[in-house]
Amino acid sequence: MSSDRGLSSLGLYLYAFGTFAAGVFDLLWGNFDASHQPLQAWGDNIPGATIFAYVTGVWMVIGALALLWRRSQRAGGAALAVIYFIFAIFWLPRFYTAPHYLGHRFAVYIGVFAGVGIELIAFAAGMMLWASTETGKPSQPGAIVAIRWVFGTCAIGFGLSHLTNIKDMLIYVPKWLPPGAEFWVIVTGICFVAAGLAILAGILDVLACWLLGLMFLVFNFTILPTFIFADPKHHAAWGGNAYNLAAVGSAWVLAGALGTRKQNKKPRS
Repeated sequence: MSSDRGLSSLGLYLYAFGTFAAGVFDLLWGNFDASHQPLQAWGDNIPGATIFAYVTGVWMVIGALALLWRRSQRAGGAALAVIYFIFAIFWLPRFYTAPHYLGHRFAVYIGVFAGVGIELIAFAAGMMLWASTETGKPSQPGAIVAIRWVFGTCAIGFGLSHLTNIKDMLIYVPKWLPPGAEFWVIVTGICFVAAGLAILAGILDVLACWLLGLMFLVFNFTILPTFIFADPKHHAAWGGNAYNLAAVGSAWVLAGALGTRKQNKKPRS
């Protein structure tokens, strides 16, 4: 049980740090990260967008800091769940606009869903932290079940996005990595789908969450920093690293919660 709680605690700190960093970047740039917080999907020149970006940055920073203390942890989780859910709403117009410009293809729809999914898993992690008591057990019996479905469905969406948009994903694979970029895009897509199915089925789900977070973490060390080096003034390059780190934490928060739940269900001798 201690290992599950340790994994969950590590996930919490990574989730908090990634969110904190994303909030700081919003404050530094004075606007939203267009690749991960696409408010512009609702239209150009939205009144008050800059003020909203600053408020959002402060909200994320305070919410992330609240996670670091047990007494404020639930409040922090609720605050971050709210803001990540709002970011998910930012994506919704693209279900109409993206097919309008790129064609009504499955790959286009699943690509937009993957964008929504990165927000939803962060939302789900916040909800899990809000729904947790001091003992680490969910305060509502259906909380983990609902969050399991969010994570599993989104992971499958990530995988299908890779498998149906292979050419667009090649830029995310280092050119020096053998045996080739297309191979790793396909492998990564399969791993996402396998993790999602395991989480939904409850079969090796703790391991699947742990490996899912580990895969996200590998992206933070091998792929995403290259975008910062290529264009250090680009908000999305920094935001992508922050969001991905929050995704690592989200997966490990769920891994810890699922592991603790399994331990609690075991009969006591």
